[in-house]
Amino acid sequence: MAQNYNDTIHKMATPFEMRAGLPKKEPKMLEDWENNHVYEKMIELNESRGYPKFVVHDGPPYANGSIHMGTALNKIIKDIIIREKNMSGYCAPYVPGYDTHGLPIELKALGSLGDNKAGVSKLELRRICREFATEHIDVMNSQFKRLGVQGDFENPYLTLRPEFEARQVEIFGEMAKKGYIYKGMKAVYWCPEDRTALAEAEIEYAEDECDSIYVRFKLTKDPNGVLAKYGVPLEKAWIVIWTTTTWTLPANVATCLNPGLEYAFVKIGDAYHIMAAGLVEATMKACHIEDYEVLEPRVLGSEFELMEYQHPFLDRKGLVILGDHVTLEGGTGCVHTAPGHGVEDFEVCVNHYPQLPIVVPVDDGGYLTEEAGKEFAGLKVWDANKVILAHIRESGHLMGVQHITHQYPHCWRCHHPIIFRATEQWFCSIDKFREEVYQAIDDVKWQPAWGHDRMRGMVHDRSDWCISRQRVWGVPIPVFYCKKCGKYHITDASIKAVSDLFRREGSDAWYQYDANEIMPKTEVCECGASDWEKDPDIMDVWFDSGSTWSAVCRERPELSWPADLYMEGADQFRGWFQSSLLTSVATQGIAPYKGVLCHGWVVDEQGKQMHKSAGNGVEPSEIIRDYGADIVRLWVASSDYTVDVRAGKNIFKQLSEAYRKMRNTARFMLGNIGDFDPAVNMVAEDQLYEIDRWALKACRKLTAAVRAAYDEYDFSRAYHAIYNFCVIDMSNFYMDVIKDRLYCADDHARRCAQTALYRILVDFTKLIAPILCFTSQEIWSYIPKLPGMQEYVVWEQLPEVQADQDEAFDAKWAKIIAVRDDVKKVLEQARADKTIGSSLEAAVTLYCNDALYGFLNEIPMDELADLMIVSHVNLVRGEGGATGAVEGLGIRVDHAAGNKCLRCWKFDPAVGEDGLCPRCAKVLA
Repeated sequence: MAQNYNDTIHKMATPFEMRAGLPKKEPKMLEDWENNHVYEKMIELNESRGYPKFVVHDGPPYANGSIHMGTALNKIIKDIIIREKNMSGYCAPYVPGYDTHGLPIELKALGSLGDNKAGVSKLELRRICREFATEHIDVMNSQFKRLGVQGDFENPYLTLRPEFEARQVEIFGEMAKKGYIYKGMKAVYWCPEDRTALAEAEIEYAEDECDSIYVRFKLTKDPNGVLAKYGVPLEKAWIVIWTTTTWTLPANVATCLNPGLEYAFVKIGDAYHIMAAGLVEATMKACHIEDYEVLEPRVLGSEFELMEYQHPFLDRKGLVILGDHVTLEGGTGCVHTAPGHGVEDFEVCVNHYPQLPIVVPVDDGGYLTEEAGKEFAGLKVWDANKVILAHIRESGHLMGVQHITHQYPHCWRCHHPIIFRATEQWFCSIDKFREEVYQAIDDVKWQPAWGHDRMRGMVHDRSDWCISRQRVWGVPIPVFYCKKCGKYHITDASIKAVSDLFRREGSDAWYQYDANEIMPKTEVCECGASDWEKDPDIMDVWFDSGSTWSAVCRERPELSWPADLYMEGADQFRGWFQSSLLTSVATQGIAPYKGVLCHGWVVDEQGKQMHKSAGNGVEPSEIIRDYGADIVRLWVASSDYTVDVRAGKNIFKQLSEAYRKMRNTARFMLGNIGDFDPAVNMVAEDQLYEIDRWALKACRKLTAAVRAAYDEYDFSRAYHAIYNFCVIDMSNFYMDVIKDRLYCADDHARRCAQTALYRILVDFTKLIAPILCFTSQEIWSYIPKLPGMQEYVVWEQLPEVQADQDEAFDAKWAKIIAVRDDVKKVLEQARADKTIGSSLEAAVTLYCNDALYGFLNEIPMDELADLMIVSHVNLVRGEGGATGAVEGLGIRVDHAAGNKCLRCWKFDPAVGEDGLCPRCAKVLA
């Protein structure tokens, strides 16, 4: 009976399991990290090493519920950066933050009051708001930590804290002192549902249906004699406007023409209609008018200035005015102008026609007032559209109507359509420091690079920032008004009084005390009075978050300013990136960040937006439950997050397969160094087999590639380098080749392979640590430690990039691998032809030209056979066999001669009666 040699083989042995079981293991690891203060000790260790700081400043998410895939993407990107920096010679603390003021929380609080909300005081409402704002923070903290995110979650920054609010007031005061803050009337975005002004960053666009109408106004006065000059009777002259907001007609006070465009008199019946010559055909088609005549000559718009017309249903005269904003892109070239409800309308009237009134016949809830006409008063603007349309149709002023779908601005919080409404608001005048902002933008490193032009373009298109809101839950506008003359009063002393008060008692104090109790007694108005009242509005929440560079980065000693990096979604170019830039440049003259990195949206597997109603959403908790947080982290790392990132169950299933290959690579290494003591068994590199040196060099190349990718925040490049290393360099080649040496060879040969595996595993584990934080620590816990190695991998430093430019060595091994690849293909065919079973049953004959023969003949035949994982290799000079990709190479496969060694399974004619080949007999002797 044949002897069993299984017990003489070195088998893989490791407690590191093939099945990851991450959903169960990760919570235990988190508990260990928390109990042993792993994050805090990492920061202390890096501080003690004297490492410079690297600050990734956290843009505060809204504290309003559970995290979603977009939040997970954001926080994991930051965490990968933080972990990598702490392992790359920096001390990189992470202070998470939360945005805790704003309308959603206030509406939630009001909703909880039911029918009692009418009588609730501002202080009581703010108390309820505070409870709602803070109830989700612990939940979100635990969800972020479950993703493996490390940071100071015990002490996050909150925008509602007194010290934060005090610093915010100081920033407001500094901007006011420089003349950048002013109060004035202007047409601003207004949400009728929430009854407050909005900033541009709070607007989103969506498809809306509406009526596109063409309306004619009857001309009543021609002060320049233009009509008479061209033979047009005044009593039969009309001017034609176009609008998609029928409800704004009650606010019409003017019609604007471009002074440089040509206009035509279009005769329809016996009436004459003025419109841009270039838009006559389109207008007539839209109005379904076929019988018309375009009169000559054409007239420049400038000639019509100051003509008057009768409003179609109100006792009001309108004025024909001029403006360069009028184009031929659509409409009639005669722009309906309602300065109470349009930005350009407001600006052209205020700046050039001060005689025109600013009519705002809409209240803060979006209802028309009596100023719009008694028959329309009390109608919601959207309901008024049809009623007004019917009225002007009946009166003969309507020329045509089309029902269209167009992009219209909506409130990003309640998602209802908004209106423009001229009201008195507080503004930051960007015009006054725009050039300084441009310079600051130029000084920032933007990733992707298009961020520079995007931010510059947004600043270019913005003249003012509306910073006041007509709500309760936020930081009050710290301004006092003189009761006698009504002027507002902002001084260093008044700002300091409010800031000191908020720092002591919080911003609730604004509502607890009378204005005269807050204002210093030394403050006197220009009129000589000193009796005050407080501004009723609060600051835009973007002013809150835009103050974090000062209220957090400059306040907390572990951080620094300017921050090294701001990293958020691409929508923050109009939000946090911009508000932070404006407040910092306005007060300090520089940007609050050295670099800005942005990511895209998370979409479903087909690239569509995720919606619960569509059933295409996926939650982080689902993926963590099924696969573990490391798979979510791998999803982030494998994605090009600078564009929209796809997420779905099929994607995570594929990633789990990729993860399995990486895990099994590590498991193979751990399983084969179980009896390896690096302090005793390590072999010097110059004593290793050449293939072991090749493997170490492949690992050094991996280190260079991954670290370069980390430096550029290109995690997908790092992921692909790691994955390819595991699959191509290790599993498909190196680990496949060395199995025989690990299991069956003598001690020196085996220790050489173990040395390479050990060194590779140490570096590999460090390189994946920023991405796979749980798996890397699990691997690290099983690696035999040399003196000086840390207990936790995050306390280590990433392997250094080493110069390794031995091109001849690289070329040699590239050629060997190419030969091996050709041999593998012929072996597969031989297996298919039943010539052999396993590759160890094969004897391979290599037919070579002179150059290739000389190259391969320098390699010992037993090593060449091991490289091919066959029993024998014969070299023959000349042609023959099957050809492949390597020039001058032919390959023939035969069944190997001799008997199968019962221990290593190689075939050898010299296998003895004990069933062993000479090599195995020597090892066991």
